This record gives sequence, structure tokens and C-alpha cells, in this order.
Amino acid sequence: MRLEGKICCITGAASGIGAASAKLCASQGAEVVLADIDDERGANECDDIKKAGGKASYLHLDVTSEASWKHAEEQLMNLHGCIHVMVNNAGRIMLKTVEDTSLEDWRRMLTVNLDSVFLGTQTAMRLMRAGDGGSIINISSIYGQVGESATPAYCASKGGVTLFTKSVALYCSERNYPIRCNSIHPGVVATRLGENAQNDLSDTDMTAFVKRAGESIPMRMPATADDIAQAVVYLASDESKYMTGSELVVDGGYTAH
Repeated sequence: MRLEGKICCITGAASGIGAASAKLCASQGAEVVLADIDDERGANECDDIKKAGGKASYLHLDVTSEASWKHAEEQLMNLHGCIHVMVNNAGRIMLKTVEDTSLEDWRRMLTVNLDSVFLGTQTAMRLMRAGDGGSIINISSIYGQVGESATPAYCASKGGVTLFTKSVALYCSERNYPIRCNSIHPGVVATRLGENAQNDLSDTDMTAFVKRAGESIPMRMPATADDIAQAVVYLASDESKYMTGSELVVDGGYTAH
């Protein structure tokens, strides 16, 4: 029970990495708050955790809305008084080349993937300072470390998450806040989010992207959501108490080239 007694809030928890992380954190003793805009799927994931003997609740949250975050903060404070772990996981991927990306596409990508992490981190810091501190975990990507021609806006947003995380880690350390902030960098992950994004590219560009990504994984297979959830549990637990400002890469060797 590596997370016994911890309150963990996870955004984008209705599916994919978020749902897998919520289930694994709950199995390790955490009381999990699943936050999402997909109320039906989120509630179902919450019920599944409870049926398995875990502690969980569902919270409607639009991660791009400051007002929604403020409402969520009030609810979390009223219910728990503080939180110990925030997983800023909600996001989207868009596979469009730089020539095909509109300004609206660009701004939407940065809003969902980067603004949400900013708002979630601010919220987490206030809630953690109300208690004994905690761990902020921001889900970035290998494309927040290396480039990919098929998804420039996604690279920009996840690169922003990477350096924002380091800035927050330094800020908290300089002020002696007992708050750690780290990023996780998944490689190619088999999730519904990734499947939906494939409609953005032409057949030719999609074929080239799949071939390029597949051939670049030394372990010759994509990750599962559970693979990334294992990293979430580690950073949420006291086992990682000496880690802050770090990039935890889970990519099957993709970035080893």
C-alpha cells in the first residue's frame, strides 16, 4: 500500500492513462478523485474502483477553465482539506503538419495541454500548502523532449510542460515548500486519444508517421496506459521523495537514439 492515506486528484481520468493511474493509485491505498468533462465515463471508472474495494469520487472539471478549477478547489478543500498528489494528465494530441495547422488549432492545443497544467499546478500548490505538501506530476511526452514533424503544436505544448515543471520545482524548493514537481514522458501509447488523432493526417502522412514511430521503438511495441500508471504511482509515493524537476521517461527506448 504505497499510497496509503494520500488524496490523489487526477485530471483526464475518464479514460486512457488517467483512468489507469486512478485504478492503480487506488489499489495502492490512495483516495482518488477522478476529474474529467466526460461525466458518464468518469463516473463509471469511479464505480469500478469502488467495486474493487478502493476509495474514489468523481469531479466534473473543465481543465481549460479557471472558473472550473476554482470550483474544483473549493470542493476538494471542503471534502478533504488538502490533497497530496495532483496528476495533470488531461490533454489532447493533434497530428497536423506545420503547414496544415491553423492558428485556431495551435491555440486550442496550447490551451488544453499547457494552460491546463498551469491552472492545475496553481490549484495543487494551494491545496498542498494547506496540508503537509505533496507531489505534482505533469504528464508531458517524449515529444516534449524531441521533435516530430507530424505534430508541431503538440511538441510545443509538451515542451512547455517540461520546462514549466522545472520552473515550479525550483520555485517550491527555493521557498522551502514541501512540494515536489516532476514530469512523465510517455512514448507511443496505445490509447483511445491516440487513435482519434489519426484522423488529422492524410493517409500518406499517417502511414509515414506510424512507420517512423514504430521503427523508432527499440522494444518494438507501444506502451500501455498501465505502463505509464506505474510511473505515476512511483512519483506519487514517498519512494521518490528526493526527486523534483526531473523527467521520468517511459518510452521503450525511443529517445535513446
